[in-house]
Amino acid sequence: MPSLESNQLLRAAVDACDSKKAEDITILALDPSESSLTDYFLICSGTNERQNAAIADEIEFRLKNDFGVYPNSVEGRRQGEWVLMDYVDFVVHIFMPEKRAYYGLERLRRSAKTMTMDDLNDEIKAALSKTRAKSAKKAAKPEPVDDYAEASSGSASGKRPAAKPIATKAAETKTVATKTAAKKTVARKAVARKAVAKKAAPAKAAKAVVKKAVTKAAAKPAKTAAPKKAVAVKKAVAAKKAATPKKTAKKTAKK
Repeated sequence: MPSLESNQLLRAAVDACDSKKAEDITILALDPSESSLTDYFLICSGTNERQNAAIADEIEFRLKNDFGVYPNSVEGRRQGEWVLMDYVDFVVHIFMPEKRAYYGLERLRRSAKTMTMDDLNDEIKAALSKTRAKSAKKAAKPEPVDDYAEASSGSASGKRPAAKPIATKAAETKTVATKTAAKKTVARKAVARKAVAKKAAPAKAAKAVVKKAVTKAAAKPAKTAAPKKAVAVKKAVAAKKAATPKKTAKKTAKK
């Protein structure tokens, strides 16, 4: 199916041919089942090679200047007997009269539909009306309503605000559900932490008891060692006292 742009390009090419006095301008709408390469053939004739080259130049200039479109390929411009210009969506054939009769493109493309300029204009108008209808439908779609603005305006005017659309209610229920789920997960984590702390408490208490027992066992030998030292000192003092009378007795005996 040809697009609106391709139809507009084809109409501009037909106008260019007409401005350069081309003869027997024919538009062939090709059957899509037979030709998948292009949609239209634009066929015209010139009286001499220079006129054919001038027609080709005018078509190229118009489409480049008005639409910014260049031909995909151009063939036969130097000879001028048969100039072929490929614009993908349509192909332009500019013939000398004898060459056109010899090749007979209209005869070869019997399944093609011959169109006039009025038919082409009708197709362009139909395509334009379709595009305008689509744009009007898009513009007629209701815009999203601001609930806060409506509520504030309703309270200021004394009117009750309009009911919220279903989409906003669904969004609110989703947010409430996510908040409750988050609260539940936080509560579960807190309970799990408390359970872990309770399990770890007896182990900590057992470690503290072991530490106290170890410190007591290390402190006992130091306490028992002190009395032993005191007893040894007392015995030494008593031995000295017992030895001093014997020494004095020996001295008196010698005298």
